[in-house]
Amino acid sequence: MPDNTTHTKRDDRPEESRRALLSRTFDEDAELYDRARPGYPPELYDDLAQLAGAGPGGRVLEVGCGTGQATVPLAGRGCRITAVEAGPNMAKVARRNLAGVTAVEVVTAEFEAWPLPEEPFDAVVSATAFHWIDPMVRMAKAADALRPGGALAVVRSQHVMGGTEEFFVEVQRCYERFDPETRPGLRPPAAADIDGSDHAKEVERSGRFGPTVFRRYEQDLTYTTSEYLEVLGTYSGHRALPDAARSGLLGSIAGLIDGRYGGRVTKRYLIELGVSHRW
Repeated sequence: MPDNTTHTKRDDRPEESRRALLSRTFDEDAELYDRARPGYPPELYDDLAQLAGAGPGGRVLEVGCGTGQATVPLAGRGCRITAVEAGPNMAKVARRNLAGVTAVEVVTAEFEAWPLPEEPFDAVVSATAFHWIDPMVRMAKAADALRPGGALAVVRSQHVMGGTEEFFVEVQRCYERFDPETRPGLRPPAAADIDGSDHAKEVERSGRFGPTVFRRYEQDLTYTTSEYLEVLGTYSGHRALPDAARSGLLGSIAGLIDGRYGGRVTKRYLIELGVSHRW
């Protein structure tokens, strides 16, 4: 449940038995999600344009747009976007963030049940959301949404070793105290140890796409104590904790940051882009 993981488990692999339940937690506080969740590096959007055709005039279907963390930059680069978001509160904030942008439509719907339009898309983009879509549906429906040669572009994020490394060692004791499911000794993995082959294999198994091309980016973000707690408050695992455990956990983490790290910590993210073209 904590965001600290080893190389044996990615941040974005929810247990299938809990996937649907955890996916609904994001909509509980859309304003917090909008305020706290980080965006993506500019290089990602350069590669989306070059590799996936998500550039000026490109017709893009975004799956799971959240409050628009990727939608707003894509719109700013001239994409024509249909953004599908299951959470009504998240979709409402996304519409607010995109007010006045005529080339974007935000649809409130579950992607699995949403009827595809007749005109196919140049690219299907999903930023830190594709793993919440039903694995029995997502590849086939993404392929059905694309024109021949169109691209599926999946963005995934992972907390990796770096930043304020000693804090992420010490904070594990907070998780072990308040979350009984925490395995002792968890540590952020090195970026080089993160394996993206699970996505490439899923794409290959679908039989609908060519080989997957990957690009990787690392970014360090520094948070004050309150900012870091807000980020944690957007993670499904933290939100799913019982109220008393979550309150105790966040209070313990705040005490650690304020008491030993001067009220600021830096977290390193690995962002991975995988692009696959439809046959």
